[in-house]
Amino acid sequence: MRTLSDRVYEQLCELLAKPSMREGTRLPGELDLSRQFAVSRPVLRQALERLRSEGRLLSRKGSGNFVRAATTREIDYGPLSSIPDVRCFLEFRCSLESEAAARAAENRDPKALRRLRSLRLRIERTIATGGSGIEEDIAFHTAIAEASGNRFYVATMTALGEQIRQGIRLIRELSDRPAEVRLADVHREHAAIEKAIAAGDADAAAAAVRAHLEGGIARLFGT
Repeated sequence: MRTLSDRVYEQLCELLAKPSMREGTRLPGELDLSRQFAVSRPVLRQALERLRSEGRLLSRKGSGNFVRAATTREIDYGPLSSIPDVRCFLEFRCSLESEAAARAAENRDPKALRRLRSLRLRIERTIATGGSGIEEDIAFHTAIAEASGNRFYVATMTALGEQIRQGIRLIRELSDRPAEVRLADVHREHAAIEKAIAAGDADAAAAAVRAHLEGGIARLFGT
């Protein structure tokens, strides 16, 4: 069951995902945030503490909460150093994200579902208007982890942000498939993931994520 603190946590994640929230940026004060999210300060503090435990915020006594640099997080997988490394990384994501998607489908949280749909459509709009859509793609996959209700999936996905970014770029640069075909496949795969999670079908959600990431392997390395 999703708690009020879980929902505030997700709202804070959306706030931290904004481009303006760079390393060292100070968050609004607790009073302002509690008013913004319409919750009590104790509920807000639970969500803030969760973000601090994940290494996404740094608390400075008397000064407030600040966005923490990715490099200061305790999990550091390092850069993708070779093509075989990329394959291993995508295979790892298959295992990790398929399980997160299954848990998300079991939770079937309405707010999380709305966020997934919003992010999926944002990816399509961004690409259609000439943007890369990479950051939106990362946000979509991270939102699946958040929808699982398990902070360890979220922490791992957050720590893998730069590797995911690098992997997407490599697939786009090295794939021999026409861009329009490749992007159409990705959009269809994202829609299948969202549909399965929304239906509450854990097996289908896991399979949809696995098919999407295995599709990435095929787009990069061939069938």
